[in-house]
This record gives sequence, C-alpha cells and structure tokens, in this order.
Amino acid sequence: MASPAIGVLLPRDLPAGEVLDFARRADALGFDELWVVEDLGFRGGVAQAAAVLAATPRIHVAVGILPAAARNAAFAAMEVATLAQLFPGRLTIGVGHGMPDWMRAAGAWPDRPLGLLGAHVRALQDLLRGRRVTLDEAGVRLDVALDASAVPEVVPDVLLGVRGPRSLALSGQVAQGTVLAEPTTPEYVRAALAQIAAPGPHRIAGYDVTAVHDDEATALAAARPALAWIGEPDWAPHLAPLPFADEIAALRAASATREAFAQALPDAWVAQLALAGTPDQVRARLGALADAGLTSAVLLPAAGDPAEGLESFARLL
Repeated sequence: MASPAIGVLLPRDLPAGEVLDFARRADALGFDELWVVEDLGFRGGVAQAAAVLAATPRIHVAVGILPAAARNAAFAAMEVATLAQLFPGRLTIGVGHGMPDWMRAAGAWPDRPLGLLGAHVRALQDLLRGRRVTLDEAGVRLDVALDASAVPEVVPDVLLGVRGPRSLALSGQVAQGTVLAEPTTPEYVRAALAQIAAPGPHRIAGYDVTAVHDDEATALAAARPALAWIGEPDWAPHLAPLPFADEIAALRAASATREAFAQALPDAWVAQLALAGTPDQVRARLGALADAGLTSAVLLPAAGDPAEGLESFARLL
C-alpha cells in the first residue's frame, strides 16, 4: 500500500517548556516531518523552526504557513536562508495569504492579495538562489540580493498554503508544492490537484485531525469535537468535492452552535473528515490519500494530552 510521508503538527498552544521535548520525541519515534504553525497571537513560525531544528538531529521541519504580507520578501529570505544554511536539507517553507480576519486585525491585509503572494514568492525563491531581485509589483518593492556568504547550498522547497481556485493555480505556477488545511480528504486532494495543474512534480501536504485507538468508536468520539469549524464558510472548498457536502451544509444551518454541529456529525462522516479509527483503518485512509496524490500527511492531535497523541500516532509508522 502506498503511503505519504507522515508528519505531526506541533500544537500552537503547547506550554513552552514542552515544545522541545515534543519535537525530540517526534524525532525519536521516527516521524518524517514536524510542522510548526504561525497563527496570529501564538508563536512565530521562524523562531519555532529554528528551535526545533537545533534540538533534533534528523526530523524534517516545515513551516505552515508564513503570511506573505507580514514580511518583506528580502528579510524573509534572510531568515529562511539562515535556517537552510544551518540545517541543510531539513527545511520546507510554506507561504500563504494568512487568514483574512487575522491579517486585517494586524493591519497587514494587502490591496492585491493574489498579486502580492505571487510577487513575494517569486522574489523569495530568486533571492534564495542568489539572484538579484529588482521588482515593483503588487506592493512588493525590492532592489536587493543576498550576500554570497548567505546563499544556501540546499534551497528549501517553498509550498503555498492556499485553497481558492486562483490561489491554487498560482501555486502550480510558482511553488514546489501546496499545503492543504484540514480536512484533507482524497476527494479534496484530487480537486485541488486539478486546479493546481502544475507542469511537473508538485508536493501536496495535507493537515488532518487524527485520533488513533484500538476501539474505532473511541477514536471517532475523540476526533468529532475538533471538526466543529468545518461547517463555516471558509471550509466550503474542502467539502465541495464530497458526495455529502450539501448535507453537511444543511446540518450546520440547522445547528445552533459549532459544537452542536460537531456532535451531530454521523460517524461515517467523521471517518471521512478525519484520520480516526484503529491503526489499520487509519493506515488504509493514508493509503487512499497517497493514491489521490498526497505526499505528506500532517497529523493534528484531536484532543487530550498532545504527548499521548504523539505516542498513539507512532503506531502508524
């Protein structure tokens, strides 16, 4: 059975004293990847990546995602190049629009989000390859190059964390891959790849709420509350390819709260919207995702102690 690389998400609210222990344990257990996030008000993506890279000897570290409008492309390139030089071959960088509400709250939502993202990513990649960038496009203004001493020998892949059709098409044009937020189903992977339409190899990393237990019902019950958000409008692209998408929308409309919606989700839907079940069931689901084109599965602890979740996920390796 085909299988994607197996990664795990570093929880954004993990107590600071547990962050490096979590990373070291993920490395020791044999996970392929450790993903860090940069959500507004939590921890910075670059700082987390630097810390966990330094604390671990092997695991590949990915940042998903850095909002393009939050950083000047030249300074972003300096940060990424530094990590790539210090930890060659162990880094992937995700870049995206950022959540619009968060970006507006931070005063950083651009006038031309798609244009800025494309210009930012092209500039970032050119700078990482040692090229001079002279540019005035969509709010990205540069006339700069990295010093030869700062250019990494191993340039990390840049993936776009996006979900709209125009943004997915942009990812196919300018990036080495795409990060898909949860829920990532085989149907969603296929639909996204069709919109990406990359001319060559293209990595697909997908986040999924995950719960692994010897008792399927226990795993489904653990995963269900973490799916409370998927009925909201921003998640519609994830659900549209599913045969029960209209029924999900109707259920959310009939539910007074997100929590009530999550509790009303049928087990059969939860099993398709999360990686939840026995180890064999989840492995089969991972195989279906790989067959659809997923190259990296990023497991999100559903609930409870993240360290215990990490140990249960290791049964999939």
